[in-house]
Amino acid sequence: MPSFQTRLKITGLRPGNPPESVMEAAVEALGTRHHVESHQLQIAGGVPQLNLRFLVEATEYSGENQQARESAAMMRDAVERVALTGSLSVLRRSRGRWAPV
Repeated sequence: MPSFQTRLKITGLRPGNPPESVMEAAVEALGTRHHVESHQLQIAGGVPQLNLRFLVEATEYSGENQQARESAAMMRDAVERVALTGSLSVLRRSRGRWAPV
């Protein structure tokens, strides 16, 4: 199964939401469609960033990429209920490297 990674910048919390609710929302949303391999919070350029790795069911290359992009957008929508977000990127593991989808 192809491995993908989504990176989502977090620029703030919505009132009344604890910091841990951001990752919980991301993992829960992505987990409804895919197996989430790992998740972590990193600081990139002074801005918090969620990094989630997940597997997409193997079909055909462009369909897998489309499914990954749709799932990442769905995850972002869920996170935006509890936090303010910035840029979102989706990457695919290919030959030992992460390449933008």
